Amino acid sequence: MARVEDYALLGDLQTAALVSRDGSVDWLCFPRFDSGACFAALLGEPDNGRWLVAPTTAATNTRRYLHDTLVLETTWQAEDGSVARVLDFMPPRGKAPDIVRIVEGVKGRVHFRSELTMRFDYGRIVPWVRKRTHEEDTRVALAGPDALCFRTPADTRGEDMRTISEFAVDEGERVPFVLTWFPSHEDVPETIDPEQALAETESFWRDWSEQCEIDLPPEWAGVVRRSLIVLKALTYEPTGGIVAAATTSLPEWIGSVRNWDYRYCWLRDATLTLLALLQGNHEEEATAWRRWLLRAIAGDPADVQIMYGVAAERRLTEYELPWLAGYEGSRPVRIGNAASEQLQLDVYGEVLDALYQARVHGIPLDPQAWRIQLAMLDHLEEAWREPDDGIWEIRGERRHFVHSKAMAWVAFDRAVLTVEEQGADGPVDRWRDLRDEIHREVCERGFDPGLGSFTQSYGSQELDASLLMLPLVGFLPATDPRVRGTIDAIERELLQDGFVLRYRTHEEGVDGLPPGEGAFLPCSFWLANCYELLGRHEEAEALFERLVGLSNDLGLLSEEYDPQAKRLLGNFPQAFTHLALVTTAFNVAPHPPSPARMHLRVPRRRPG
Repeated sequence: MARVEDYALLGDLQTAALVSRDGSVDWLCFPRFDSGACFAALLGEPDNGRWLVAPTTAATNTRRYLHDTLVLETTWQAEDGSVARVLDFMPPRGKAPDIVRIVEGVKGRVHFRSELTMRFDYGRIVPWVRKRTHEEDTRVALAGPDALCFRTPADTRGEDMRTISEFAVDEGERVPFVLTWFPSHEDVPETIDPEQALAETESFWRDWSEQCEIDLPPEWAGVVRRSLIVLKALTYEPTGGIVAAATTSLPEWIGSVRNWDYRYCWLRDATLTLLALLQGNHEEEATAWRRWLLRAIAGDPADVQIMYGVAAERRLTEYELPWLAGYEGSRPVRIGNAASEQLQLDVYGEVLDALYQARVHGIPLDPQAWRIQLAMLDHLEEAWREPDDGIWEIRGERRHFVHSKAMAWVAFDRAVLTVEEQGADGPVDRWRDLRDEIHREVCERGFDPGLGSFTQSYGSQELDASLLMLPLVGFLPATDPRVRGTIDAIERELLQDGFVLRYRTHEEGVDGLPPGEGAFLPCSFWLANCYELLGRHEEAEALFERLVGLSNDLGLLSEEYDPQAKRLLGNFPQAFTHLALVTTAFNVAPHPPSPARMHLRVPRRRPG
């Protein structure tokens, strides 16, 4: 099975595919990110669905994305010196989603094999496949509500529940393959022109990327632009929602049971998402994300969830797929996410901060949006005093997590600033009092003088990387001795080979998290930001570049990294990681931006 870093991402702004280095599409859900996979080999076996297109004889390859696009070009060189290319892409779609593969001869003759194993419902259902009598180049597979249409001029045959094609390409010859999903009760979609689709897809991504004016050194600008393309690819365009990752159940360490479904939209990512898009000059996407956010949280403030479906669905029932063996045996494979039912108080701060930052960056105050925020603040006036499940979705007893309390402080702080700076109406004196009360409590109950550090929760002596957010959101300056002590403690206790762990567990089963998790990449980016705030610019820049160096050859990053095995772990590619990369790049660039542009989550006026 391919390593996580061996995969490339394709997407059409409604779903996504992963293509391994050896030319196999091992993951693809149709028609949405969270739909059942028709290729699920990533989490099982080839018989659970995949599409391999590769030379039949020994060959080496290199790959890249064409320009600033999501068109993947894989160049194969055979032992006799013959060369061919495969272009893989998903056209930003109308109604019917397609994945297109074009094999092109470059030099000599290269023999290829296409092996298409079509399955539905995450590899469980084998469809009925037939050739269309009046279209010799077309096969149709259907079962239940799903259908796939496969078109190619190459000869095909059925073999062991697979569709096989063996062919050769000479220099200058191009052989296309198109796979299209459609509801089984509807007519087969019209044929598309693969070459026209290629031109339109490349043009779409290039035009979008050209909107991104990045005032950074060229080598950093390219990294940021690729991360923004990833964020765009993880966007469900009909609603503006952005999923956390394209996959489910890629483990936090090999053999782990902590295998979660990340094909949903987390409120935790709200502020970083907005800022990353605005920093990249993508105001339209930032505005669409804000609209999605407001639709998601509308209703009773007590019912606000930590995550939602791509269309803001609230019921994300979690269940397991016992027929899938799991990535490298990491079971169970889960669909849905029970953490959606958790209480995480930090989401209120995230929402208030995101909407405040939107207004700071020129997106006008929406009266209806402000009424929703007022209702949230009314609820939070008492709710902030309760224990919660924390940012890391620990499935154990609720606690008074310091990060959660600090983000409740953020909610009232941004509400005060919205009145003071942006002309909104609200009980600002009461909010100031609440803000100050939360601040006092966190400093008294969340700080351990013996450790010289803030702790994970009240009364605990455990450290937590989420404490690095305290200076980044403006709770205290990085230069405050208590924050300096916290950063020192995290460096001392949570660094593993120079990368940051979320927190440590000292015995099997504590909080349901056995030891062995990799370094959490967003937390490592937070540390780089803290270094910058402390004036440790060289260390910030060095850590940023080391983190970027963990990305695969296509610039993609997952959630975690195993320094011992030197491999990426977790769902892939991970929006949270790429968001942290973008905002950190702007903060710690070799020629730091002006203070007005630095650390955009920190408001202009910081309480002491």
